[in-house]
Amino acid sequence: MTATPSAPGDGLVRAGAIVFVVGAVATLITFAPLFLGTDPFPPVAYAVCMLMGVGFMISGAGVLRSIAAQRRTAKAVAQ
Repeated sequence: MTATPSAPGDGLVRAGAIVFVVGAVATLITFAPLFLGTDPFPPVAYAVCMLMGVGFMISGAGVLRSIAAQRRTAKAVAQ
């Protein structure tokens, strides 16, 4: 099996996915008291849920960086 070289933006996409998953797990944990009938978590716990959006934006930045690198490569080959 051959390893493919890492393209620009791959690291951002991976990091964004990890941050997104952390935010998704925090969201599930934050909603648990609603179904279990226990006391809600403090507001800081709800702030951690915002990591889903942050992770999505980080991944989007990685995709845009990858697109820009591919455009530069295609433009260089065409000339």
